[in-house]
Amino acid sequence: MSAMRPFLIALHFLTVIPVRLAPPSTPEEDGRSLVHYPSVGLVIGGVLAVLVTWLDAAPALLDAALLLAVWVILTGALHLDGLADSADAWLGGVGDRARTLAIMKDPCSGPAAVVALVVVLLVKFAALAYLVPSGQWAVLLVVPLLGRAALVWLFLSTPYVRPQGISSGLVQHLPRPASLVSGGLAMAVVPWLLGPLGLYLLLVSALTFWLLRAAMLRRLAGTTGDTAGALLESIEVVALVTAALVLATD
Repeated sequence: MSAMRPFLIALHFLTVIPVRLAPPSTPEEDGRSLVHYPSVGLVIGGVLAVLVTWLDAAPALLDAALLLAVWVILTGALHLDGLADSADAWLGGVGDRARTLAIMKDPCSGPAAVVALVVVLLVKFAALAYLVPSGQWAVLLVVPLLGRAALVWLFLSTPYVRPQGISSGLVQHLPRPASLVSGGLAMAVVPWLLGPLGLYLLLVSALTFWLLRAAMLRRLAGTTGDTAGALLESIEVVALVTAALVLATD
């Protein structure tokens, strides 16, 4: 197996970047690909950081809108879909585990899904509108990394409750030592790139992770692909807002 193949599998799953996988990945390869999720986050962040330099002369609001559009398109709205399904399920499940899981499988979106998507995208847009004119390309590099590193820690620490779910093979064949190293390196990169601001982002990301993981365990006794996506989106938006607020007070 090519040394690049696990990374390419992760890139294929987490983005719309055209990647040719021949033959299709096996569950074992999917598990090994998790190690590279933070690296894919850096790829996404790198695209956004480069785009910031290209759009330097554009109005701030237009910059923010274009950046957010590219961000959503580049990821195929994969985790926004998980956020929407989780919002519907948490509201409609009324505390019942089986009902919550059933609602997550429903392809239709209810009011909670729409509201969650609008709020998250609006807040991301507002944070970007502040960060972009400040030239904070490093923040855009780090935030997608934080979100995808959170998935590594989630799957390392939390039972996956759908035996036939999209991530079931990934979790079953997760290489734990390599994933621990990957998650740890991702956390170390954040303060290395951002200095003290990076420590703030690590703190709020860890708090968000702890709160949402605790909610998953209470309701579902574990996680699903949808709740993993909701976690990633939540960490991204909290990290962006924190960066904007900290920089605004400096």
